[in-house]
Amino acid sequence: MKRTSLYDSHLDLGAKMVEFGGFEMPIQYSNLKQEALAVRNSAGMFDVSHMGEFFIKGKDAAKFVDHLITNDFLNAGQLKAVYSPLCREDGTVVDDLIAYKITDEFVMLCVNAANLDKDWDWIQSKIGDFEVQLSNESDNYSLIALQGPKSFEILKEIDPELNDIPYYSLQTNNEGSTPLIYARTGYTGEDGFEIFGPHTQIMNLWAKLLAKDVTPCGLGARDVLRLEVCYPLYGQEITDELTPFDAGLKWTVKLQKPSFVGKSSLENAKSSFSNLKLVLDKGIPRIGYKVEDSNGQIIGEVTSGSMSVVLGKGVAMARVNKEKYTSDSELFIDIRGKKFKANRHKGPFVKGGHK
Repeated sequence: MKRTSLYDSHLDLGAKMVEFGGFEMPIQYSNLKQEALAVRNSAGMFDVSHMGEFFIKGKDAAKFVDHLITNDFLNAGQLKAVYSPLCREDGTVVDDLIAYKITDEFVMLCVNAANLDKDWDWIQSKIGDFEVQLSNESDNYSLIALQGPKSFEILKEIDPELNDIPYYSLQTNNEGSTPLIYARTGYTGEDGFEIFGPHTQIMNLWAKLLAKDVTPCGLGARDVLRLEVCYPLYGQEITDELTPFDAGLKWTVKLQKPSFVGKSSLENAKSSFSNLKLVLDKGIPRIGYKVEDSNGQIIGEVTSGSMSVVLGKGVAMARVNKEKYTSDSELFIDIRGKKFKANRHKGPFVKGGHK
């Protein structure tokens, strides 16, 4: 397994380490609930250096990325970030990613660690006549996600040159081949920044954040936080077999674009699934647990489930068969042979505080 540049610090902090995306990563340090609430109420930080970074440079960089992804990248302003699926010709999803437009001729893609090689091969195969150079900078970058309502205030004290940039915008220091990039993005629903930089710089930043009593948080808290705000996870809400429509990501597919990989398939695609948000008064739902109607018919399954630290209740995202699902039917989740009533929920379970 690979290790991030912050591995020794995780051990020093007493983190419990697990395998994730081919890396040894901290799942929690002290207490998952405390870590999650630190992010909701103050600030917490995550080592997410396992994520992959691809640089795309050249005259056609922005055009090429717009061709690759379903969302509108060409019309995004400079120093803007765009979330999008990356699709095959048949409309199924290779990965979900964030594209960062540093300039029209310099774009960074941040991809999921487990999909890094798959994404790299796919993107390379699509270059064709585009005038671009593609480089995999993943081994040269570390990444900290600083999340929570006090994130900007804390980061500004460390770097007075940091601007109060809008949500899904970035600020970059373009010195050298591995620029430091501040992106006002994150996976918790709270305000915060993802900071990409060379290993030494990120190690120094981590130490400075620790000195300011920012709570280190593991993947366990990250998963609960993203579930509370209903952000999808590749391998669960999104898979190789699903289209963006199947995964509830219709808003990311801009069919008005002249062309992109998968457009012709997606123009005619219809989803067979409904994506539900469910709250349980009792019981904790987990991935793979079956969703049943009042007749005991299995209509789908939980794609993500946990105990919400804010609500103090079990919450789940579930994918159900449209043909078997009716909006007025009572729903139940089978938890180890017992049926627990699940109540539909509109919107995120917890309203985050991002800008």
